[in-house]
Amino acid sequence: MERVQGIGGYFLRSGDPVALGAWYRDRLGLDADANGLWQQDAGPTVFAAFESGTDYFGCRAQQTMLNFRVRDLDAMLAQLRAKGADVADEVQDMAGVGRFGWVTDPEGNRIELWQPA
Repeated sequence: MERVQGIGGYFLRSGDPVALGAWYRDRLGLDADANGLWQQDAGPTVFAAFESGTDYFGCRAQQTMLNFRVRDLDAMLAQLRAKGADVADEVQDMAGVGRFGWVTDPEGNRIELWQPA
């Protein structure tokens, strides 16, 4: 059986794609090129389905949630707060998995940040 090799892209609609792309670059350091190509560091990726009624993604209208791996969750959350981003107060620790925090982009998309254990 042929298998996928990894995440090839993540696409979202935007009222202002240029401004939203700049937000991801300036707040999260996502340095994609003009075509959206981003060379990410190697590491684990989680693929998981959630119950349709979950509140985990924030707004129930949000059908998917992007999760970024980070090296230092506390430093990333402080950086986001310093730049005026909408950062959730809660941080979650999951034994053997890692630590999680959340930020919402300017268009209301909740993003999970994960510092693997």
